[in-house]
Amino acid sequence: MARSRTPEKRSRILDAAVKVFARKGYFGARVSDIAKSARVADGTIYLYFRNKEDILVSLFDEVMAEHVAKGREELRGVEGAEARLLVIARHHLRLLGGNRDLAVVFQVELRQSTKFMERFTAGWLQDYLAVISEVIEEGQGDGTFRPDLSRKLATKAFFGALDEMVTSWILSPKHYNLVSQAAPVVNLFLRGAAASEKEERTQRALAAVGRGRR
Repeated sequence: MARSRTPEKRSRILDAAVKVFARKGYFGARVSDIAKSARVADGTIYLYFRNKEDILVSLFDEVMAEHVAKGREELRGVEGAEARLLVIARHHLRLLGGNRDLAVVFQVELRQSTKFMERFTAGWLQDYLAVISEVIEEGQGDGTFRPDLSRKLATKAFFGALDEMVTSWILSPKHYNLVSQAAPVVNLFLRGAAASEKEERTQRALAAVGRGRR
């Protein structure tokens, strides 16, 4: 009898692939490892995917498609560049912070192949960066960002900050809520690292007091 294909089984295979890729590494993993983790026969994998590479590409495409779609949905009805950037940051960190194995695959395994990275950059990453760019453009329109700001540079800088937060979270021996880093990232991105005028006056006053005591 021909084996039937079901969405549930396909999803189970992809979930198993995330675990296997995260634990054994993409290049060290075998299709048989994924089949064992998904509790299916080795041949069943090939009903859904051509090979191991097709599994990783499908996993990436489906996660990113859902990520971008949900991100746009969460932005509906949210006004103001700061609030909208915070929505994006929380969504990004929640997605990967809620599944460490998935984060390892995206932050580590996906980046060990130039071919995968080229696909990532040319495909879904561009769609995701477009969402960020739209928010920055709106911010330039409402005065949140200065008009001469390079939108391309700002977009990549914001994505890069979120990306690095996920990588640091994976490598850290400490356990913490990754989403809690969303607000600090947005605050740093919007206001920079410079002290405010009030803080500068306070620091100068403290320094003057310190000099007077010498």
